[in-house]
Amino acid sequence: QVQLVESGGGSVQAGGSLRLPCTASEYTISTYCMGWFRQSPGKEREGVAVIDSEGRTTYADSVKGRITISRDNAKNTLYLQMNRLKPEDTAIYYCAAGHYSGIDCNAGANFAYWGQGTQIAVSS
Repeated sequence: QVQLVESGGGSVQAGGSLRLPCTASEYTISTYCMGWFRQSPGKEREGVAVIDSEGRTTYADSVKGRITISRDNAKNTLYLQMNRLKPEDTAIYYCAAGHYSGIDCNAGANFAYWGQGTQIAVSS
């Protein structure tokens, strides 16, 4: 079973940047569809960004141009680089992995493995 551990969360002022790593243990992530999701209090979980095993990426409209998802298969790590952060980015961020490829690798997929989440708080 893939175990995912996020880190890098914290508090930042609006306009600042953060990078979230998500490291997988036990199994290589190279063949997995990987994604970042977030959930704010009182809101449903939403997909932020997804990357397939070939490196193709998709983003939520609310983060396009500010956030970049990437993966380093040699380090078994997924990243989320967040720039020009806004207060509305405040949420718990989760990474996820699933056995999907091509167009099936998207934020609506039923990801099988999830991390425990890391909190991001953006102040104005």
